[in-house]
Amino acid sequence: MAAETVTSTERLRRARFAIAAVFCVHGAVTGSFATRIPWIQEHAGVSAGQLGLALAFPALGASLAMPLAGAVSHRFGARTALRGLLSLWTLALILPSLAPNIWGLCGALLVYGATAGMSDVAMNALGVETETRLGKSIMSSLHGMWSVGALLGSAAGTVAAHLGGDARIHHLFAALILTALGLVFCQGVLDVRSTPDEEPPPRFSLPPKSALVIGAIGFCGVFAEGASLDWSAVYLRDELGSSAGLAAASTTAFALTMAVARLVGDRVVDRFGAVRTVRTGGAVATLGGLMVVLAPHAAVAMAGFGLIGLGIAVVVPLAFAAAGRSGPNPSQAIAGVATITYTSGLIAPSAIGGIADATSLVVSFGLVTLLAFGLVLGAGVLRAGGRESEPAAPVPAKSAGPVG
Repeated sequence: MAAETVTSTERLRRARFAIAAVFCVHGAVTGSFATRIPWIQEHAGVSAGQLGLALAFPALGASLAMPLAGAVSHRFGARTALRGLLSLWTLALILPSLAPNIWGLCGALLVYGATAGMSDVAMNALGVETETRLGKSIMSSLHGMWSVGALLGSAAGTVAAHLGGDARIHHLFAALILTALGLVFCQGVLDVRSTPDEEPPPRFSLPPKSALVIGAIGFCGVFAEGASLDWSAVYLRDELGSSAGLAAASTTAFALTMAVARLVGDRVVDRFGAVRTVRTGGAVATLGGLMVVLAPHAAVAMAGFGLIGLGIAVVVPLAFAAAGRSGPNPSQAIAGVATITYTSGLIAPSAIGGIADATSLVVSFGLVTLLAFGLVLGAGVLRAGGRESEPAAPVPAKSAGPVG
């Protein structure tokens, strides 16, 4: 019995590192794509307005395809489903750079977003399952590893762009390398399978009510994240007269703050619980938003953006964790929350721009501040995740499906 327990514990430990590596691979695809958008725009011959339209298609594809992830996992098992969906996502990186025009680009990004969303749901569902069996928080660090992957992919893409490399060649090699790494890492994740008498989830369905409530918290966090990432540099330049270099540094600092906070966030969650962590984070983000809105000079605004990143860093991981424990079908609930957060990420940049055109960026970030305060008011819905001030006891592996 003791040897069996040690073996089970070791398998869970390996599964945790494997799913963390999968998150890193997923993030690296996003970072690789983002840095070559200017090359793709020029190659496809699209205007700024057309590019903005095309960049809405990843979120559209993700929203349409994410509900399918649960059915795929039910049929093939979690490990096989993740292996296939992650491979489709990494290989989809090749498509946008091949687009010859706006229509080809929209189609490529629709597929790119669909594969991103399905693999996102599959890996988050396995992340929640791994966290449940370990009996301690890991979702924050998993999303931190996604951020690390995005930074690594961005760094490689920046080098390729600096050297004047063709994005088609860059993305072909990146896709092949990331696909190979993904296949290797997927071998170590949990192999959760449905029981023979378990009803398959519907291919398409409305998100459950629990996902809508939890998704509202995710919406606030992702809106603040998208607004800060896309508009912080513009805010410093236009509202505070900062140099281009200093303005760009604020965006980098925000991304790094979020990555670091996510990597260490699990310890905070295990000690204080999801509700108190998000409520405190919301207060920190609200303070950061007020500093941005009231900033007399760039240094105060940069500190404010840093506090926003620190405060919202663990919101999305905890929303996924809560969704995964809120009902009998984790994949369906996670897909619902993911759809809401993707939608928030889609509308945030344009909403900020629209408000700024009508009023000013200061008013736009007043809205961000209000949404950050919404985290303070609404954090209690994360009790659906079942993790408060005391960590749960480890769940025996046999109670939630076989471990590979």
